[in-house]
Amino acid sequence: MSKENQAVSAAYAGLQQKAALVRQSRHEKPLLLVGTATCGLAAGAAAVLKTIKEELARQKVEATVLEAGCMGHCYAEPLVIVYKPGFPPILYGYVTEGIASRLVIDFLAGDDPCLEFALGALEENEFLPALSDFPRFGVEQKIILENCGLIDPENIMDYIAHDGYAGLARALQLEPAAVVAEIKASGLRGRGGAGFPTGRKWETCLGTPADEKYVICNADEGDPGAFMDRTIMESNPHLVLEGLIIAARAVGADRGYVYVRAEYPLAVKRLALAVEQARQCGLLGENILGGGFGFEVEVFQGSGAFVCGEETALIASIEGEPGIPRHRPPFPAAAGLYGRPTVIDNVKTLSFIPSIINRGADWFKSTGTPGSPGTAVFALAGKLVNTGLTEVPMGTTLNQVVYDVGSGIPKGKKFKAVQIGGPSGGCLPESALDMPIDFDSLSGAGAMMGSGGMVVLDEDDCMVEIARFFLDFTQKESCGKCTMCRLGTRQMLDILEDITRGRGRPEDIDLLLSLAEDIKAGSLCGLGKTAPNPVLSTIRYFRDEYEAHINEKRCPSLMCQELIAFYILPEKCERSCDACVGSCPVEAIYNNADRIKVIDQQKCVKCNSCVDACPPQYRAVIKLSPPELVAEREKENK
Repeated sequence: MSKENQAVSAAYAGLQQKAALVRQSRHEKPLLLVGTATCGLAAGAAAVLKTIKEELARQKVEATVLEAGCMGHCYAEPLVIVYKPGFPPILYGYVTEGIASRLVIDFLAGDDPCLEFALGALEENEFLPALSDFPRFGVEQKIILENCGLIDPENIMDYIAHDGYAGLARALQLEPAAVVAEIKASGLRGRGGAGFPTGRKWETCLGTPADEKYVICNADEGDPGAFMDRTIMESNPHLVLEGLIIAARAVGADRGYVYVRAEYPLAVKRLALAVEQARQCGLLGENILGGGFGFEVEVFQGSGAFVCGEETALIASIEGEPGIPRHRPPFPAAAGLYGRPTVIDNVKTLSFIPSIINRGADWFKSTGTPGSPGTAVFALAGKLVNTGLTEVPMGTTLNQVVYDVGSGIPKGKKFKAVQIGGPSGGCLPESALDMPIDFDSLSGAGAMMGSGGMVVLDEDDCMVEIARFFLDFTQKESCGKCTMCRLGTRQMLDILEDITRGRGRPEDIDLLLSLAEDIKAGSLCGLGKTAPNPVLSTIRYFRDEYEAHINEKRCPSLMCQELIAFYILPEKCERSCDACVGSCPVEAIYNNADRIKVIDQQKCVKCNSCVDACPPQYRAVIKLSPPELVAEREKENK
């Protein structure tokens, strides 16, 4: 072993010893972890944290209280984990300030574990059911999310105690070409969009001679319904940082950037702290762990333009130019930031790197499919019982994610579609539920893996309106450089808006298809080339809904406002109930001579308040489409 390798081993072993002592000292008394990622804070975690600290002081109970990230169970936030000697670690969900006080008084000061508030234990035991007994844990396999929610994201020692930076220590003891070869052998494909092989990108950058090279973490997550990257950065920022440092070692870069949007203040804060802590521990700087390799990182805040997720637009933004995509080739791996060879990888891609280097390419390939090895992280949003984050092996079916992980559709509604891949992805119908999730299968079905957003839709969602919503987003986010993207998406959006308002024409569907192909062919970057995907996929799988809107001026899902009307069923309306009358913001509901409620269609603004207000035992308020059906119903009831 060379002197440099000996120095690296010794330096890392020293860090591990310090980390082990820190972790051991924490478990000498009760330990509470409160999830304070954005999802937890939005649900009230700050108040829960404050209550726990105040109650501990009142009860004079000695305990360690730490802030953690997100475990993926966003539906049950705020989450609290309690480690108490003599008990298994217990996860509590839906924690309120009152429940927080009970946990301190009854469990920490006493011995009542308050099982009525527990979601489950974190490990197998004879005391109470473990989380691993739940259906979702038969599907999930966590690599990136393994420690999210279980460690303190603001303490580097917590990360090191879980083998953090072990991958970097090994990478420093290998030649750069050997690191690249390991990533190439793993078959890792980029998790930010199209799934380009990561090893090939690194190989190009390594083989391109230059006096200076760069590595960039693309954390500009802007898809509607996507929060995977944000959660990882908030919950385990050192994992991302370690992956970036290894990438720099592999390609010979001495400077890097984490490009994160300024709308993620907590992620920015924790990343900046991680960089400072890594520097203090000798994991950044001129001579990392004594191995002779130097590297520095800057956290760069973007202004929130969706197009800056495209790598050449991101590069332009860092250079101080407008975030507008550039022609490729040359690709960034050969000529990127300031014209130098540059590797740009997504947060999730970099988060895999430490484990691959530490455990080997064969270990990584043992999960997933031959063409798409490893796992995929998804943000589950929309019409699901359990929304949040999940990590599953590539090849897992959509059905398993929706029903085993997400626990299906709430309120007894029927599954209709899943929008996967963000605004550049596609909407897949119920017939695709048994499709395996991997890059190639999704592409063949008219969707894409994208960054990992997954929005589930039910029977109440109009697919024409969904296509309009996503196209409206991409049209507004277009940088305007390409005529077909700038004007073509505007024309498609105008057509979709006409259709949802009952002004569609029979030839509009073919016109949408024709425009979509022109936009894909005439756009420079991935945003423009994939912008028509929601429209193409909804026409492919839900053409009948387009035809109903155009030919019958009817919205089958009763969602498009100009194609629906609200009507109160006389036979179901309870005369003594005035709930709908009191809820209407424009006083459009009145009592007729028979004390039956009637809606003045001229005043009605279709806000849905009357539907929500009508007691469930009556369900007297319904929607009709087309609106002309109201007159027919009223005529029948005279």
